[in-house]
Amino acid sequence: MKAKRIVCTVTNDLNYDQRMIRICTTLAEAGHDVTLVGFRRKTSKPLIDRPFKQVRLPIIAEQGKIMYAHYWFNLFFFLLFRKADVLCAIDLDTILPVYYVSRIRGLKRVHDAHEIFTELREVITRPAVYRMWHWIARHTVPHFPAGYTIGECYAEDFKKKYGVNYGVVRNATVLRPVIIPEKKERFVLYQGAVNVGRCFEQLIPAMKHVNARLIICGEGNFSERSREIAREHGVEDKVIFKGYVPPAQLVEYTIQAWVGVTLFEDTSLSNRLSLANRFFDYMHSGVPQLCNKYPEYERVNAEYEIGTLVADLTPEAIAAALNRLLTDDAYYYRLQENCMRAREKYCWQEQAKTLLATYENL
Repeated sequence: MKAKRIVCTVTNDLNYDQRMIRICTTLAEAGHDVTLVGFRRKTSKPLIDRPFKQVRLPIIAEQGKIMYAHYWFNLFFFLLFRKADVLCAIDLDTILPVYYVSRIRGLKRVHDAHEIFTELREVITRPAVYRMWHWIARHTVPHFPAGYTIGECYAEDFKKKYGVNYGVVRNATVLRPVIIPEKKERFVLYQGAVNVGRCFEQLIPAMKHVNARLIICGEGNFSERSREIAREHGVEDKVIFKGYVPPAQLVEYTIQAWVGVTLFEDTSLSNRLSLANRFFDYMHSGVPQLCNKYPEYERVNAEYEIGTLVADLTPEAIAAALNRLLTDDAYYYRLQENCMRAREKYCWQEQAKTLLATYENL
């Protein structure tokens, strides 16, 4: 395989994006010269050394239209003069600079679609914002015939809307030897972005009826409100907010957890068809989990029963499901054993084959 100079573009903190760390590491280990580009926040910590190059571009605002306008401007000129063979846009929020520079310079381009971006809740609930992203998608995505996304449902949606045939590269965890430790505490873990639509309005009140702690590892646009909900329901001592946790430390929290949580409100097509990173992180640590009864989770759970799937997202239903996982040992250990079997199939080593083939076939 001929080595390529690949530049991947994101709009988040490079230290905490586990999917992009996996992708760029895999491409670099395959012999490609890989650069991951993001932006620098005021709170950004020093970059962690990786087997690929990392670049942070300055921005004058950290959200809203000004942030996008300034970052796209900086990214356009960075890409215009960066030595590269392939430009990869991660989602729609970096696709415009990648599209125009790739056309100007005659470079190959790839679309890495983590989301159905035009169907995110924060997009569809704001008509002007929706029209903007919808125009960007129609203007660019059909011109990215090479790409991949995180699940079969997303791939079908991109085919239907834009006529592109994207491969499936799930956010699966790297398969490594694991020994499940003796757990000192039966606690519930949520890891990931603390954002609107992740069911914190239901999950946190549910903890009033659960004899265990909920540990939340992550931050996001719903962090402050989540802490308020915990205070309002008198569960501050049971709901522990750890904030941003580096990946290495997060692995330790996950392996020690008794139950993992993967919940999304059915407020958008992107949520309903999603397949979250944390779903595989829990699986690979042998941690049974509570999930939505959504298509991608049903697909995996029908093959390997690794969690409890709920359609009812009331606090009472969530509490009942968590209590069964915390108290029914026979049920729990059956799910745990199934996790250890499922991880052999749903692992990054298998998903990487599709990723590498995408770049080989450009």
